Amino acid sequence: MTQTRTLESNGASRAEHLHGDGSCQRPRREVVLIGAGHANVEVLRRFCAAQLPRGVAVTLITRSGSELYSGMLPGVASGRYDLDDARINVGALAGRAGAQLIIDDAIGIDLPRKAVLCRLAPPVPFDRLSLDIGSGPTAGRVAGAEMHALRVKPIEGFVPGFDSMRHRLRERGYRGRLVMVGAGAAGIELLLAVEHRLRSEARRAAADPDGLTFTLLAGSGDILPGFPARFRRTVRRVLEDRRIAVRTNARARMLDGHQVHLATGSPIDADEVLWATEAAPANWLAETGLALDREGFVRVDEALRCVGQEDVFAAGDTVSFDPCHLPKSGVYAVRSAPVLAQNLLASWTGQALRPFRPRSSVLYLLSTADGRAVGTRNGFTFSGRWVFWLKDRIDRRFVARLNASHDGSDRSPGHDRRAGKHGSVHG
Repeated sequence: MTQTRTLESNGASRAEHLHGDGSCQRPRREVVLIGAGHANVEVLRRFCAAQLPRGVAVTLITRSGSELYSGMLPGVASGRYDLDDARINVGALAGRAGAQLIIDDAIGIDLPRKAVLCRLAPPVPFDRLSLDIGSGPTAGRVAGAEMHALRVKPIEGFVPGFDSMRHRLRERGYRGRLVMVGAGAAGIELLLAVEHRLRSEARRAAADPDGLTFTLLAGSGDILPGFPARFRRTVRRVLEDRRIAVRTNARARMLDGHQVHLATGSPIDADEVLWATEAAPANWLAETGLALDREGFVRVDEALRCVGQEDVFAAGDTVSFDPCHLPKSGVYAVRSAPVLAQNLLASWTGQALRPFRPRSSVLYLLSTADGRAVGTRNGFTFSGRWVFWLKDRIDRRFVARLNASHDGSDRSPGHDRRAGKHGSVHG
């Protein structure tokens, strides 16, 4: 059963509280998870099946009681999936793990006092901390981007934003110039989904689907940097077949509501702009005292422990893995979860921590939103309907595994809510 502690939104009282001298009186050992990223939710799932050591209590701090799985977001955008198909019931998962759930935004970490600072809740003490808050786009670094672009992250804001975009285009008779800033896998997959959805809706409305134009802006000399050349060529052919223009070496400098101004070259006319550039870390990490890399991501060692810290771990897109460079990919977050779960508990007992050994080659699958997908692994590239079947199967099984209770029932979690933080995903 979920553990319950007294929490008041005004921060006046707390059954387990921090004292003025920085000490924290609490009779049990606290494992606190910040963020419901791929690694932390998988840690919770593993805690469901494991017998936690006596006296260990788990708390999850996240902004919503449910999360939209990012791997299925393009399918939601294309209309293939309903929101419920892609939704992870984080609250129920926390309940099955016997964890307290705090619906709030983490805004800092007080390392000397070993507490997580939240926007509304009182400080949350920890003995072991796991940080998995993902990353966001770099829109804040480009003038006008936050005002005039629909950002892919945070994901919970994309779905209602895309619904508003569809409404505007419908009102304009499906005539408009759409630009995607960011030519990585996430941006391309989402743009293909958006193109498929909007042109399909235009046809159903007896409008000319060619009244919509789509342009992909790549900041480097090619799309999909870091991917095999054959994979890039295959995806380029898909973009050409779908009449999506590609501009390379086109780094956005400013948005003004009508155009995307580039660092070099003429501006791009745009009625609607989507933003899926490279990942950026949360700003508040810079104030924590954690060791960060040059870009502001949290540095971790091979055991996923934050560099210079004995009791703080991190995984997912928010980390910079010291032993080697890792792309910002949910694949690595999920695969790091067994190591993260084990080390969070092993660090108390004096056992040797388990190293995370990422594979040099992983499977990447990119849906093209037409019942097909393109994949790559070990330098090989493949495409077709069977590739989408594989991706669909993997994604659905991942969500189903996290949502499944021990007896197959749908249990509701016990949890604490802050006023005004109900965090559901709306379509």
